[in-house]
Amino acid sequence: MSHKSHKTPEIRIVKKKKGHESHHGGAWKVAYADFVTAMMAFFIVMWIIGLDQGVKSSIEGYFKDPKVFMEAVRAGNAPFAVPSLQKPGLGGTKPGESEERARLKAAKETIEKMVSAAPEFKNLKAYVDIKLADDGLRIDLLEAKESLFFDSASARVKPEARNLLSRIAVELRKLPSKVIIEGHTDIRPLARGSDYTNWELSADRANSARRVMEAAGLRENQISQVRGYAATRPRDPEHPAHFTNRRVSIVVVLRGSAELGATADRNPDEDRRKVQILGGEH
Repeated sequence: MSHKSHKTPEIRIVKKKKGHESHHGGAWKVAYADFVTAMMAFFIVMWIIGLDQGVKSSIEGYFKDPKVFMEAVRAGNAPFAVPSLQKPGLGGTKPGESEERARLKAAKETIEKMVSAAPEFKNLKAYVDIKLADDGLRIDLLEAKESLFFDSASARVKPEARNLLSRIAVELRKLPSKVIIEGHTDIRPLARGSDYTNWELSADRANSARRVMEAAGLRENQISQVRGYAATRPRDPEHPAHFTNRRVSIVVVLRGSAELGATADRNPDEDRRKVQILGGEH
């Protein structure tokens, strides 16, 4: 009787060596990302520490009220350079405009410091409003309840106002920009008869300011326009008879701005409409 031999099947156990990545998984990636984030936060903190206090306050103001901050940016009052979000030719910043805006901002700060620091202007400084706008720099000389810059109902410049206009002219002559001078009144009629109205007064006050500034050294042909608006462009439209509507505005216009060729964009018939007479002189 024959016997067949049976071989037992050979069983092999293969142990695979786990690589470095399999051993640690993806934990190193998470740790590295945390490290990079921490370093980025560190450098941001160091950058903020190095800023001046004014910019720090503005950054803090942005996070408190972003809407107010963006309105300041659109008005040209951003505390640091903000790049345009539009392409040139599509309403964005034109070549050279950023530099010109920077010069206007520097002039604004210089004039503000001069008005605040000079003791001879202590009675006027609260009534000098300087701001950057889309078309350039606007300096408003606002009358108080009692006339500060001009004699009442007259285009005669008071001595303190003459000094102030001269000091402003010294700063503006350094700029390449054109200057427009505007005269504005409140809506109350003059007590000087029908031959001399707010139209004549506003134009005469603007012209008086022009003569003072040109005598103080504004460059030849730097003043491009002198405008008299009477009461058609009130500073406080809800209170057209308020004394703050009486003002002379010095507008330093960005080169190429539409404002250089602008005229009043309101209906003249509507502007000259009769309103309630409240009386009183300017």
